[in-house]
Amino acid sequence: MTELQGIIGFEGLGINAWMVWVLPFVGAALIPAIAKVGNRLRNYAAVGFALASAIFAATLIPLGIEGGQVHSQINWIPILNIHAGILADSLSIFMTNIVAWISFLIFIYSVGYMHGDKDLTRYWFFMLFFIGSMQLIVFSDNLLMLFFGWEGVGLASFALIGFWYHDRKRDFVGTPGHYAGGIQMWASPSHAGLKAFLMTKAGDIMMLSGMFLIFGYAGTFGFTELIQDQSWATEMANNNLLVPAAVLIFGGAIGKSAQFPLNEWLLEAMTGPTPVSALIHAATMVKAGVFLVARIGPLFFAISALNSSQFFEVVAWIGGITAFLLATQAMVNPEIKKVLAYSTGSQIGLMVMALGIAGLSTSFVDGYTAGLFHLMSHAMFKASLFMGAGAVLHAVGSRFMTDMGGLRSKMKKTFIFMMMAGLSLAAAPFITLGFWSKDAILASVLESGYQYSWALFAIAVMVSFMTAFYTFRMLGMTFFGDKSKFIQETESSHHVHEVGAVMWVPFAILAIASIAIGLIGFGFEHQLHEMFSAYLANSFGIQSTVSVEQEIQSKGGSEFLSFVGLNPVAVIASFSAFALGAILGGLVYMKRAINPEIVSRSIISRAVWKFFINRWYLNTALYWGAVIGPLAIFRIVWRYFESTIIDGINPGLQGTMTYFSRVIKAGQTGIAQTYLFVFAAGVLIIIMLLFL
Repeated sequence: MTELQGIIGFEGLGINAWMVWVLPFVGAALIPAIAKVGNRLRNYAAVGFALASAIFAATLIPLGIEGGQVHSQINWIPILNIHAGILADSLSIFMTNIVAWISFLIFIYSVGYMHGDKDLTRYWFFMLFFIGSMQLIVFSDNLLMLFFGWEGVGLASFALIGFWYHDRKRDFVGTPGHYAGGIQMWASPSHAGLKAFLMTKAGDIMMLSGMFLIFGYAGTFGFTELIQDQSWATEMANNNLLVPAAVLIFGGAIGKSAQFPLNEWLLEAMTGPTPVSALIHAATMVKAGVFLVARIGPLFFAISALNSSQFFEVVAWIGGITAFLLATQAMVNPEIKKVLAYSTGSQIGLMVMALGIAGLSTSFVDGYTAGLFHLMSHAMFKASLFMGAGAVLHAVGSRFMTDMGGLRSKMKKTFIFMMMAGLSLAAAPFITLGFWSKDAILASVLESGYQYSWALFAIAVMVSFMTAFYTFRMLGMTFFGDKSKFIQETESSHHVHEVGAVMWVPFAILAIASIAIGLIGFGFEHQLHEMFSAYLANSFGIQSTVSVEQEIQSKGGSEFLSFVGLNPVAVIASFSAFALGAILGGLVYMKRAINPEIVSRSIISRAVWKFFINRWYLNTALYWGAVIGPLAIFRIVWRYFESTIIDGINPGLQGTMTYFSRVIKAGQTGIAQTYLFVFAAGVLIIIMLLFL
């Protein structure tokens, strides 16, 4: 393993890295003061701070491509020898530019979408605070500093998901009146914000436990220090604590990235403004968990004392289960933003599965690159889709796709760009970024050599099929067919029209980029593979153990396919999944050749549909197990223990003490002769007892 390149203090490119996350915090602090000068200046200032942060992030790109690293530290907690520092390496530079530039486009979009909202100062404050916290996560060189950003993201998400805290019914998500197992399946903004905050805290507690468990043995939170001296890992492994510590830290990622079983908050986070949804689901909060796994995964893989397969199996299977679970729900949901929310959790499951399979593979870099490649492609097309969905909501005035239909003639630009981004989500072969990143995941699973790779591969293929289906379903219900009854009834007072350029240009840029980069996808993936290969080798000493001949053989013996990074089985599976999903979704929801109500004609298909629409009853189990059940137990304890026993003992004890006090009080007459008489009688009794 080579030494870090370009280790410097607070100077040179180190300043640029610090400024990427410091500037948004500075902007958040100044926004209330700027708002007093003028609302327009406040809006421009917020966008300006996001742009400045993105420019500083871009200045680091050459360093990341070259494989260089900047490690800058300052004293933080001297008594514990803890430093605050930034680590700008290929991973963090890759991630920071995704966060910075997509956030900047979302900020521009927000100017149009949030125009006229009376609470824009609060909105801009938390949006800047959000991206500052996310960038702090990305650049932190130690777990403790990362955790501060981690909690900052959680606080901002709580404030932004519940931004419209007045809880107007138009801001709810879910269908009013829909119950599953006695639990309501719709949520207000304030409820959804609190739910997100509390559920992610469950993961945060696990993460904090794992962090301090490691600190107790290593005496440091620093990533570079942990890999340089591995004696702590040996001691923890001898005490059977290393794998539990790794899994506990992964628990934080499960919460933040909404992986099973802490996935339910993500589905109701749609109560926030659409730009918030785009930010959370594309570049910030839910990607924080994936980034955490990408940051700690190589560390635990490189530690010789750890049997890493146990940890990475947990990661891979959690990702696979989540991907399948949420894809099934996306196929039946009637709300456009919730379909995209389910899709986000599902696609993140694929990323997590790829990062998990990396640790179970003979070539760690393949799964690692695939997971991060899909993180990038998903950030682009999903941000575009969310902003496009926001444009549709803005124009139609309803969140339900059943209230849409026939919008492609009224919103041509939105239709074209959502179609482009949707094709990338569905992984249209060879022309979209989503195809190459998803194909890389399928190939990494196939070539991993993991005992149960076939099962994970089957899950990934089924998820790919469902993704294509629900994508074409969403696009078909929104843009194809006749105008809905809702549009016809509201057309006289609410004319459906295309949104302004300040809204459609940002998601157009991302949609076009997802196709443009897709056209050179195999070359782009190769460059990422080279960059992360160098990063893993230089920082962790992780080398691929697969020879060129073995790689060619694993890809079917074709030197050409090996050169362009294609696995024939993965390509065929990916193409077939897209074709079947797209054809079925197109026939039912675009061409309208098949009536979707056919599902209700069979008792089996109707039961499956109900199971999916009720979210596998996981939300119901969550409320019964974590809210209603404990409250019922507390009521029983109060009624039969506190109210009966404790409250019954208290009056008895009080009465006894009152009686004794009266007895004692009766002897306190205040007459001296009485006291002398009692004293003399007592002396005589003692004397008599002594002579007996």
